[in-house]
Amino acid sequence: MCGCFVVLLGAVAPRFAMVLMALFNGEIGKAFDGNNLMAFAGWLLLPYTTLTYVLVHWSQGDVVDFGWFFVVGAFGLDLMSYIGSAVRRKDLQTYSYRKV
Repeated sequence: MCGCFVVLLGAVAPRFAMVLMALFNGEIGKAFDGNNLMAFAGWLLLPYTTLTYVLVHWSQGDVVDFGWFFVVGAFGLDLMSYIGSAVRRKDLQTYSYRKV
């Protein structure tokens, strides 16, 4: 699968991009050395981090040196995603209880 397409799709829907990668090539299995439980946990909990780890592993053969910079950045995206949804959920609850 073309790496550029996966990166563009992964920016919007990382879980969907990983499903396509699992269907059309074996890079996820190679990146996690066949540990399907770890790959599924990454897909479920940290999709940006897992997708970035697989893409860096695919391009470099192993995640070393500067590749970890991208993986840590993707971890930051996952954290910001969780924090942003918690803030939005709190704002929604506050808004729904206001009496006008």
